[in-house]
Amino acid sequence: MKISGTGAMVVGGASGLGAATARALAGAGARVTLLDRDVDRGHAVAAEIGGTFVAVDVRQPDTITTALTTAGPPRIVINCAGIGGGGIRTAGKRGPHPADLFRDLLDVHVTGTFHVCRLAAAAMAILTPLDDGARGIIVNTSSVVAQDGPVGMVAYAAAKGAIEAMTLPMARDLGPAGIRVCTVVPGNFETPMASTLPDELRQGLVAMTPFPKRFGHPAEYAALVCHLIENPMLNGCIIRIDGGIRMSVVG
Repeated sequence: MKISGTGAMVVGGASGLGAATARALAGAGARVTLLDRDVDRGHAVAAEIGGTFVAVDVRQPDTITTALTTAGPPRIVINCAGIGGGGIRTAGKRGPHPADLFRDLLDVHVTGTFHVCRLAAAAMAILTPLDDGARGIIVNTSSVVAQDGPVGMVAYAAAKGAIEAMTLPMARDLGPAGIRVCTVVPGNFETPMASTLPDELRQGLVAMTPFPKRFGHPAEYAALVCHLIENPMLNGCIIRIDGGIRMSVVG
């Protein structure tokens, strides 16, 4: 699918991986709409790239519907919205893992991603197919935490793992409509969430990474997303972008 001239929606586009993806898509000629809870940053990024911003909370489906109505059905949807939540074991000195934190992570990452996917896919499905029969692509975002299982990340791993588990059945559900679904699995990237990590932990994560010995740049995530969009044979796939890291016990 060509990016130039195509409508794209980036959820969580006000910062981090989402903002980098919005910039990359706009630079490639897409008509970009940013969805985020952060109104100030969202408007700022949209103004920078010549895009549109719509305030959305992915836990509230009505706000997603409003965004789709405002911007029109996109052919490209990128899900980057998320919240952090680590350093808490299933049970430990502080007692059992807080149930509300577990629920919040699932609400944003799993239910929120699913709301975007189901509503955007329904809007895509009525678009006129392109010459090859394609109508669109959805790219979701997981984390290596879901596969590597570091200590103290049970809730985050469960939430991101659910996103990975949705990938293939969703691709099969939507294939007849010409809609592809892929999931990107980032390792450690320079994002606002990563900036809160203690220096000792950051250094340990870099030491675990074969090469390059650094955190990833958000633009590198965005470059992979652009390739997924443009390569029609990538569908139902879960792709790590992590410098080769396989996390040992962390925490």
